[in-house]
Formats: sequence, structure tokens, C-alpha cells
Amino acid sequence: MLIALGGCHAFCQKYTEKQLSMKVDSVLKLMTLEEKVGQINQLAGDFSTGAQVEKVKNLEEEIRKGRVGSFLNIGSLEEKIKVQKIAIEQSRLKIPLIIAFDVIHGFETTFPFPLAEASCFDELLAEKSARVAATESAAWGFHWTFAPMVDVSRDPRWGRVMEGAGEDTWWNSKIAAAKVRGFQGDDLSKDNTIAACAKHFAAYALVEAGREYSNVDVSELLMREIYFPPFKAAVDAGVATIMNSFTVYNRIPASCNNFLVKQVLKEEWGFKGYTISDWGSLWEIINHGAAKDKVEAAFRCINAKSDMDMEGHVYSAELANLVKNGKVKESLVDEAVGRVLRIKFMLGLFDDPYRYFNPKRIEERCKTKESRLLAREIAKKSFVLLKNIENVLPLAKTGKTLALIGQLANSRTNNDYIGNWAAWGKPADVVTLLDGIKNVADKSIKVLYTESIKPHGICTLESIQEAVKTAQASDVVILAIGENGSLGGENQSRTNIELPGNQKELINAVIATGKPVVCVLFANRPLIIEWLEKTSASILLVWHPGTEGGNAIADVLFGDYNPSGKLPMTFPRNLGQVPLYYNYLNTGKPLLTKNQQWGTKYVDSPNDPLYPFGFGLSYTSFQYSDLKLNKTKVNKTDKIEVTVKIKNTGKLTGTETAQLYIRDLFGSVCRPVKELRGIQKVNLQAGEEKQITFVLTNEDLKFWTADMKFESEAGDFKVFVGTNSDAPLETNFELVDN
Repeated sequence: MLIALGGCHAFCQKYTEKQLSMKVDSVLKLMTLEEKVGQINQLAGDFSTGAQVEKVKNLEEEIRKGRVGSFLNIGSLEEKIKVQKIAIEQSRLKIPLIIAFDVIHGFETTFPFPLAEASCFDELLAEKSARVAATESAAWGFHWTFAPMVDVSRDPRWGRVMEGAGEDTWWNSKIAAAKVRGFQGDDLSKDNTIAACAKHFAAYALVEAGREYSNVDVSELLMREIYFPPFKAAVDAGVATIMNSFTVYNRIPASCNNFLVKQVLKEEWGFKGYTISDWGSLWEIINHGAAKDKVEAAFRCINAKSDMDMEGHVYSAELANLVKNGKVKESLVDEAVGRVLRIKFMLGLFDDPYRYFNPKRIEERCKTKESRLLAREIAKKSFVLLKNIENVLPLAKTGKTLALIGQLANSRTNNDYIGNWAAWGKPADVVTLLDGIKNVADKSIKVLYTESIKPHGICTLESIQEAVKTAQASDVVILAIGENGSLGGENQSRTNIELPGNQKELINAVIATGKPVVCVLFANRPLIIEWLEKTSASILLVWHPGTEGGNAIADVLFGDYNPSGKLPMTFPRNLGQVPLYYNYLNTGKPLLTKNQQWGTKYVDSPNDPLYPFGFGLSYTSFQYSDLKLNKTKVNKTDKIEVTVKIKNTGKLTGTETAQLYIRDLFGSVCRPVKELRGIQKVNLQAGEEKQITFVLTNEDLKFWTADMKFESEAGDFKVFVGTNSDAPLETNFELVDN
């Protein structure tokens, strides 16, 4: 029996699909049932920092007996070589191990975390950073990463918003494909590529109250329209693996959900790789109440076609007995094992199990000059200028005294620059803001640095007085404020997303000195900063900017780079507005005027956000005009050309991120008020004007209809173009049936 698993995409140039299937089948024929189960069992190495569900007493003996197919979190190259040698030289069938690690936003060279990188609105940069991460992690002997996270995130309370590309489905889909291309390259058999893993399937970011591991309740239509598309984009790009969510869909845990894994992922989409549970999630369906014990958990998960068990010890404990007792078909196990073996062949591990274990590559490929330059480029392009009145920024490079205040300005702790999920990024490698100012500014610039704001925003009366005294002795104040990096990531949900601690007291005291104040805002998520918007002169959002963060911040502060980042998530005015996102559905009573009595509204807050999706200022200004369509009545085979003129009306050269949105005015189901469908970066010199063209096709107009068909419907549409999702320019067209 050939295990025919479909096409290789562009990632297997070494073997044809027929050759792959034959190789997989030849190995399967030699395997005992216990060895098959071993291939879909992943264990954590001793390096793991997580809490294992169960401790395996003798990992080496498990490898010898063929009871392990994969490891995660093995640290040193020596340890990887050791376990692979046991598998190859001491096990019966000599099947190589595949070794995995969470490589999320860089490995040794750390880039801005994914939400920050999404602010660049540049697919190529996202692909390049993943390429560097793959090259570095492969040099250290890793074959596989648990990235990209492609969950669409609408709730900033959730700690893992920093790990994805934000609230828009279309943009998440673009980033998903770019990251897969970056990690996997054009051929997985090359020694500088690693297998990617799109996660968490599906709708993990929809957890109730923004609380990690909480419940999810979502309709199939919303799932297909908002949460599935980035995963589909990853599958279409050839992603090797997909990770299950910790949550449930229709009251059934994702790990044993036939609809999610078997029907949608494998049957509808034709996914050719393998799925893996999140840590212990096969076992956790017992906690969910979906299985009474491991026996039932193994039965439900393998029948749903979940392939590999990460640290759940469910398949290894019960699956063989279920097959022997006739309760599970061995063909189900064969399919799961075949998918795993197929990726191992594509990675070239059967040809050379040690091909990733060359210590010379570490020095050659890690932390190179080129990777550091890319980290600096991505960081400065990810920064979002939120406010800049009276042109406080950019700062003069010479002859000034700067007060630099806040622990975040010179921190090498709490992952304040490299962020959470920083892989092997080292705080010692970080360029801090204090370093960056010294590197970028003229030596005539005098810097008065005081820590004042301790980790997590703690300010004493003495430190506030010290900050005020330092500010008074300066020409300009730079306040490094916000969240520490440790407040973002898995299980770092917050009920209060204002600035931690009592930073507000110190900030207000410094602003009261009357000195020009620049707030450099570090954040893991959109924060509640309406009061800061009202009181400060300038706010530059820098997220957690990575290894080269300090140099990049200084580049922007002193005008060597004109900020061009845009928000991939909406910033609410207050927590009561959450979740708040731009592509909401209209209501029967939309709020059209401020004084409208019976419109959907709050009595204590405006509806609109503090900063909308796509928002970001520049040191110059841009004017949009002359929005036109080549056709106002189109059929489903037509292309719609949308042209608009953009002029730099300021005094500095700058890059604008022009955004195109559509609205389907009437449909068989209610449609969002706006949907992003195009992005273009336009670089303009002072006074320069350019005309740009977006192209819309029928694919951009499709949605899931009342009949649950993915298609467009004839009717009226609006097109909006502008600098953010509040795009003021609009025009109309009509779609007619062919």
C-alpha cells in the first residue's frame, strides 16, 4: 500500500512525490506497531523549562526501543548529536529523530516580535527575518519550529497577541505565507531550512475574557471567514506541520475535533504535512470532559486524525493496545506515521541524520553583520509614531542635553528588548536605547540618564523627584515607558492594560516641568493610553524591538529614518471597548451622530478607538486625492483598477503605507463595514506626488454566503483608500452576474 500524501509544493526538490511515497511505504512495512506509535510520540529533552505532564525515566532507552519520533527543547549541539546517534546506531530501524524548538522571531539574532514586525506592513521583510531565523536555528541543529502563529487577535488582554500579525485576516494570511516561505526556503533538504508549523488551529485568540487556555465559542461562518484563512494560506504555501489549539470548537477540543482536523484541514484543504498537539493537549481533553481517561483520549484523537502527540503520553500509553484490541484501525496509525516520515525524508534526515550538526556553521551563520543590519532595518520600520505635535521629533543630533529616564532605556533584563519567545537571543547582545543614542548622536550631545522607573512601572517618591530634577537640567526629555517584555507571551494575559505600576505619576510630574517630552513606548500589545495622548507632545511606539532595538530607536529619534510603521491592531480608549476592531458588522441602529439617542453607544465613552487599525504618523505629511476606478460596473471576470494620487505635503522625504478597503453593502449575510484588500508602500520626496494603482479581482469580493458557499454576490460595493482604516476617500462600483 502506497501512502500517497499529495504534492511536495516547492519544498522537495530531491524526490518526486512517487519516490517519497515509495520510501515512506518501504519504511512502514518494516515497522512494528510499537515502533509506529513511537514515531508519533514527541518528548521534551532535559533542557525543557516547561512542566512535563509525565517524566520519562530513561529517555535514552525509549530512543533505543523506537518509542520516540521527535524531541523538542534539546539545548546543546552535543546533546542533539547524542540522541540522534542513539536513534541511528542503537535502534532497530535507525529512523532519525526530528528535533524542534520555538523559533518565533529570530534565534540568536532577535527581531521585533511578530506583532511589531507586522507594523512594517512588508511581506518581504517578514520572509527575510524568518529566513535568518531558520538559518541560525538550523546551524544549532534544529529541524523544525513551532511558528508562525497565525491566530487573528482582536483582544489585547490576551498575552499572545504579540506572537501574531494582529486583527486583520487578510494581512495575517499574507504574513502566514511569507513566514512559511522564509522558514522552509525553496527546498527543505537544504541544511539552512527548517520545517514550519502554523498554529493554533483554530480560533485560539478568541479565548473568553482574553484569558489564556479559556473557552471559545464561535460560529462556523465566523471561523471560515475570519480565523481559517491564515491557516489556509499557510497550507497553500506548503507548510510542513500544523499545531492544534488548546481550546474547543462546538464544545469539542481541537485535538479530537473531526471537523477541524479531519474534514477541513485534511479533506477540504488537502493538507499534506502532519498535525501536532500543543503541549499535553491530547491528555488535556480529559480535563475538558471529552474523555474519561487516556484510552478514550487516544481513541478520539487518532480517529480525528491528529498525528503527533507532544508531551501528552497518550498515544505512547494506549494506542498500540487499542489497535490490538480491534478498536482502532492500524491504517489510521499508518497514515499519521507516514506523514511524519514524509517530512523527515523531505528534510534529508534519512540521507544524512547528522546533516544539521556541523559546529562550524554556528560561527559562520549566526549573529552575522548582515543579520544584525536586517534586525535594525525591521525594528525601525516597525515603530509607529502615534503623536508628534510642534515637531518635537526628530531631535537635533548636536549641542543638546537630553534627559533619558526609565529602566527600559538601558535594560538587559525581563526580555525588555528581545521580547518574549526570544529563543536563544541573549540580553548581553542587546543594543539599548542609551547605547543607541551614543552610537547615533554627535558626541556633543550630553545624556543625563536616570533609571527612576523600576521594572513593572514601580516609581517611588524619591525616583519621581530624581526624574524631575534630571528633566529640569535638560533641553529635551526622553521617557522610556511601558510594559516589560515579561508581560507578554503565553499565559501573560492582563485585565488592566494600562501602563503597569505608577508610571503615570512620574510621567505627569516630568511633563509638568514644561520641557519637551518624547515618550518612547515599549509594549507587548495595544495599551490604554488616552491620558498620555492628551498630555504628551510626542509618542513613539517601539514594541519590544529586538537585538538592534536601541540603534533603531535612535535612528528614528534623530531623524536618520522617518517612521513609517502602522498599527496592526486597534488601540482602544478604555478597557470597556474591548474587543475593538475595525472590520466590525454594522447594527440595525448604527451611531451616525454624536447626539443620536437610539444608536449603539456608550454613555461614558465615544465608540471610536484612540488609534484606528492602520494608524501611524510620519515626520512629514501626505495628502490623498483623485480616487478613480477604471470601471463602475463590473462582472466576475473583470479586474478593477483603483487609482489614487498621493502627495508629500511636508518638508521631509517619507514613506507612506497606502491602504485600500472595500465594503459589500448588501449580502445574503451581513458584511463588515470595511475589509482590508490592498497595501502599497510609497516613498515620496518633499513636494512629490505619485499616482498608484491597486487591482481588485473577484477573489477579493468573495465571502461565505448564507448557503455556506465561498463566492461573491452581485450588488453594490464601496472602495476606500487612505492612510488608515478611517480612509476618507471613497467611491462605488456595482458587481453584476456574468
